Amino acid sequence: MAELDWYLLSSQAFTGLGLGVIFVLLAVGLSLIFGLMGVTNFAHGSLYMLGAYFTFTLLTLTGNFWIALFGGAILVGVFGMATEVALLRPLAGRSIDDPLLLTFGLSLVLVEAVRLIWGKAGLALDTPSALTGAVDLGFIMFPQYRVFVIGLTAVVLIALWLFLTRTNVGLIIRAGTRDPLMVRALGFNFNAIRTIVFGIGAALAGLAGALVGPLGGVYAEMGVNIIIESFVVVVVGGMGSLLGAVIAGLVIGEVVSFTTLFAPKFSHLAVFIVMALVLIVRPSGLFGESGLME
Repeated sequence: MAELDWYLLSSQAFTGLGLGVIFVLLAVGLSLIFGLMGVTNFAHGSLYMLGAYFTFTLLTLTGNFWIALFGGAILVGVFGMATEVALLRPLAGRSIDDPLLLTFGLSLVLVEAVRLIWGKAGLALDTPSALTGAVDLGFIMFPQYRVFVIGLTAVVLIALWLFLTRTNVGLIIRAGTRDPLMVRALGFNFNAIRTIVFGIGAALAGLAGALVGPLGGVYAEMGVNIIIESFVVVVVGGMGSLLGAVIAGLVIGEVVSFTTLFAPKFSHLAVFIVMALVLIVRPSGLFGESGLME
């Protein structure tokens, strides 16, 4: 019985980790965009959904999962950059409510556009044959594809960290989150930096959607529920904090996983309880700075 309980708890912990890394990809993108641009991107869930649909289409055209996976994320990133230039840049300097309302409206438009292009029925995105089966982790057997999702997310986060800390563009982005006026004063093209950041955030959302496609299917409403939980992750971690997004994403993933195991009816409520408890102790989140929304 004890061995069965250990196996069950270990399996659930790894399931939570697999869910948590998806939250991390979404929350890091949201935090990166908010940290530099001050934009609360309500279209992030739709970008997540687009990543799954683009991946499905590329897989149909090429038959290669790897091209489809990364190609889908890149296409969402390009779409995000175009969105920033065409829609968000004209709103720069205005009230934070304006881009919030615009991205909310954009999310609705994207959902309806997907229904028109791909249809209302859900689509199946097959797991690549190389990643089927289970991996022996020594103490549990765990689906190989979920291990791949966890490992790829870790690689992406390390690459993002190296980009932000070891490249000139990354250093400018970090400086821009602290003092955008100084970045402009030094003569850097801040508009281009905003576009790059929004593209990176969109690509991370697209990658998350592409990774989830083989697990839960592809459908137009797939971004609706997860974006709410992703905003909870951002708030818990602290608005604009990338470290907070990573830690909070993993924590919320485990909370959802174990609540689903022991009290399934409260799995969605649990994340809001965690958020409420954190905000009571730390109103700006675990790693957030006060005054960011002022």
